[in-house]
Parts: sequence; C-alpha cells; structure tokens
Amino acid sequence: MMSSDTYTLINPQTGNLAFKVFSLNGSSHFDHIQRLNYYSLIWIKNGKGIAKSDFSEYDFRPSTLFAFSPYQPFMFQTDEHIQGVVINFHPDFFCIHKHQQEVACNGVLFNNIYNPPLVDVDENANNTFNMLLEQITAEMQNPALAQYELLVSYLKIFLITASRLKAEQQTEIQMNPKEYKEPFILQNLKNYIEIHFKTKHSASDYADLLNISTKVLAKITKTHFNKTLTDLISERIIIEAKRELYLTNKAVKEIAYELGYADEYYFSRFFKNNTDISPQAYRNTVGFGRAMV
Repeated sequence: MMSSDTYTLINPQTGNLAFKVFSLNGSSHFDHIQRLNYYSLIWIKNGKGIAKSDFSEYDFRPSTLFAFSPYQPFMFQTDEHIQGVVINFHPDFFCIHKHQQEVACNGVLFNNIYNPPLVDVDENANNTFNMLLEQITAEMQNPALAQYELLVSYLKIFLITASRLKAEQQTEIQMNPKEYKEPFILQNLKNYIEIHFKTKHSASDYADLLNISTKVLAKITKTHFNKTLTDLISERIIIEAKRELYLTNKAVKEIAYELGYADEYYFSRFFKNNTDISPQAYRNTVGFGRAMV
C-alpha cells in the first residue's frame, strides 16, 4: 500500500464508516487521545514509541499490532517516523460478539483487561497480513459481487491469525516463572473478578476474598498488570456494559442494576468517565445488534 492509500466503505443505511484500510505514515496521526466508535487494528511496521491505552503505557517497536475496541481510549507518543497499516471496522460490519465461535478474538485480541492490547508480529503472520491486505485493497478498488462477504472473510482470517499469535505469546510468558511470579494469586484474582465484578466493586472486596492485605494485592496487581485493581474492575464492568448495550434492548437503568448500580445516573457518570460518552450515545453510535443468529 502506498502512503496516500485510503480505502473506505460507508454503511449506506447509516452513512457511518463500515470498513476502512489506510497506510500510516508519520508521527502525528494518533498523537492525541482517540475514542473511536469502531474497532481499530494498528500494525506498526517501522518506528517505536509509547502507546497509552486505558490506564497504562506500553513500549512498542517495529512489527507490533495493536487492537482497540470501540471507545477504548488510546494514543501514541513517538519522536520517530511511524509506518504501518490501519484497519477500522464497525460492529455493524463485523460483530466480534456474534462471531465469537468462528473467530474467538473477543477476550484475546479485544476486551482483555489483563494483557497489553498488542501482539508481536512474527514472520509468518507478517506474510499472512501482507497477503490479506493486498486482497482487501484489490477488492475495495474493484468491488464486485458479494464484496461484503469476501471482505469479512479476509478480516476473519486476519483476526484469527492475530488471536492465535497473541494466545501463543501469552502462554509463553505465563510458562516463564521469572516473568510470572504470582500465578496462583493472579489466577484466583482473575476468577474472582469474573465471578463478582457485578456485585463487588472495591479493591478491598477482592483482598478479603484472597485473604491478603489490600496493600500487598495492590502491589502485585500493579507489577503484573501495570494497572490498579480498581482500574481492572472498572474496565471489566465497562466491557460488560458495552456488550449489553450492543447486544440487548435492555434499558440503561436495567443494565445499571444488573451491574450493581442502584442509581442509573451514577452508573451513567461512571460509564462516561471511562468512555467519554454516555451509555445511550454509545448504543446510538456503535449500533444495536439485537438480531442474534
């Protein structure tokens, strides 16, 4: 892809972006906080710097792929000339929740609160991604019959390749005891958050469950996840709220109650503080996937 190449599909029903591929060339494109209403895959081919996302910072280098969900805040800081490729897709174009069994990227590539939102691209993945991008850009330049189906197929292969690679890399990290000193406490913490995030919202709740002090748990969490425990809990609640807003027609008040908030307005403030948008505005812009298969 040439540096000036941008290929965009617009949803004819809404007029919003459906699918977009463009080349990254320079240092300024993501130099301020982004909160986009679609998924972003950002493949850094050349250049290094710092990525800020949610509550954390991550160093990146060439051959790094980032994956961000709708309204997940992120930005890049770099003094270098960055080159790469960006793929954007709206949930109406391809919904990772609905296609979880086919693609399995939700909780691996996207919406994983415990691991960095990036994957190191090895040589095999590099070749696959380049081949897919050639196919995608060729199809977008010369659209023909069943264009949507073909583009979704290419996107699925891209997501599956990236998800497999990330899963492999996370397994390797966890099997290295030097990198992973507190496996049992961390695994128990993850399990407790998954079980109790709708009812237990404070760090002290989880320290009590694990039978350790809040101070010790805070240190372990910061060391291994680069986030505070409160951040982890907040992110997990937001992911579930987004899922409910997109996949169901439940009222915001009902979603708030199910997530442990008796006060709808307090929940809406919490959601907006974390996403920069209200729950209803999120539903309006990200879409409404009620037609479950």
